[in-house]
Amino acid sequence: MLLSLDFLAIPLLIAAGLVFVSLLAGLFSVRLGFSFLVVFLIAGMLLGEDGPGGVAFKDFELAFWVGNVALAVILLDGGLRTQYRNFRTGLKPALWLATLGVVVTAALTGVAAHFLLGLSWPMALLLGAIVGSTDAAAVFALLKSSGVKLNERVAATLEIESGLNDPMAVYLTLALIGWVLLDAQNAGADMAWWWPLRDLALQFGWGAALGIGAGWAFALLLRRLTVWARPSGGVRALLLTSAGLSVFALTTWVGGSGFLAVYLFGVLVANRATQCVAPSLSAMDGFAWLAQASMFLLLGLLVTPSDALAALLPALGVVAVLMLLARPLSVWIILKPLRFDKREIAFISWVGLRGAVPIVLAIFPVMAGVEGAEIFISVALIVVMASLVLQGSTIPWSARRTGVVLPNHDDVALARQVYGDFEVPGNARMSDLCGFYGWPPVPDDHLDAAQWLTQALGRPPIEGDHANLGAAELSVRRMEDGEIVRVGIRLLRDPAAPDVEADPSD
Repeated sequence: MLLSLDFLAIPLLIAAGLVFVSLLAGLFSVRLGFSFLVVFLIAGMLLGEDGPGGVAFKDFELAFWVGNVALAVILLDGGLRTQYRNFRTGLKPALWLATLGVVVTAALTGVAAHFLLGLSWPMALLLGAIVGSTDAAAVFALLKSSGVKLNERVAATLEIESGLNDPMAVYLTLALIGWVLLDAQNAGADMAWWWPLRDLALQFGWGAALGIGAGWAFALLLRRLTVWARPSGGVRALLLTSAGLSVFALTTWVGGSGFLAVYLFGVLVANRATQCVAPSLSAMDGFAWLAQASMFLLLGLLVTPSDALAALLPALGVVAVLMLLARPLSVWIILKPLRFDKREIAFISWVGLRGAVPIVLAIFPVMAGVEGAEIFISVALIVVMASLVLQGSTIPWSARRTGVVLPNHDDVALARQVYGDFEVPGNARMSDLCGFYGWPPVPDDHLDAAQWLTQALGRPPIEGDHANLGAAELSVRRMEDGEIVRVGIRLLRDPAAPDVEADPSD
């Protein structure tokens, strides 16, 4: 009797075929303006018990394991593509959005969940924490595939925020699960007030220390291996992935934030061993795609759409509060004092993408044995689908609408629209420009155009920044090594000047 290998062939055929078809459908969906992540999620649901596949999958532990590993790979890939120069403009706002912003968003969303879903305050705030953070997988993937070039401040803020806010969301979720369980046992008084602060310090302290330390050490090792062994790009990618997952697991084991650690590990390695990492980025991109595909397919298989339909209307109310009130208000509170303009605030508010993280976090209370925790998975599914369809598919449109898009080198029309019709060197004296164009004089005659623009902005300048002087708009047209080297000029109509009709003979 021959040994049958059906137990290997059939599941492998189904899994590989599903990934292949989903990838093809995802590539077509991008051309139509929809997120390919939606396709993976829907494919998993079609294979599940409510779809034609009819597979009843309720292995929360496996889904939790795969989701966390996939997120670690995605964050590692994102860290490897984050340059130190992005921290100049993006670190401070991203750090505040990833901490205080998540808390404000979670609190406001929790209030909506309390009144719309009828949940107790501990349960409602737990739901707010589950859906309160943006998703690294969605942000990295959709910004990359959107086809638009965002200005540095907006792109860096969104990417760094998505890499840093998972630790806060995980911490809030675990802390609120503890509150829910203690509340159910009427043992809330047994928890000391300083425990959550201690846990927060441990999470971020261990995550930062191990991520930075391991990144520094591995960058040194990788530079020496490149000289001694000359590994191929694929081998380097495997080294990076295995090392990053080891850092993630070790940090999680000692009580720190593995997500923070693996992201910082990627940032340190990429910037301290740039030439050594570069050949591995194409392979890392493939690993990140595989991680996203596996995670969304498995999470789609886990969720039950029929259960979500029962809570559809109140859950859509929670979605509306999250998208239109909680996220915009938290972004405005944080970014307005940092002198972001209203267009940048509007775009960052809208592109608060939710992806796999809320569904992964929704598994936490189910595994912890919280009574009624299935509602979290249903609401998280609705939030994710709404975010990917409404926000993910409108990134190019909203970027152009809010004016945060920078032109490509060959796009002359958009360059004139963004920078104006004229340009001068950054070291052109402002006194000369004011005299030539008739602008109001500047206080210091020794200022050049670059210096005046930097002072007028009151923040680190980026390409596309602009400031008005009289009847003119000066913009940062090109920068090199953090310095403004070319300044664009747009002449505006002087409100005091009489209207002049165009001569028909011209």
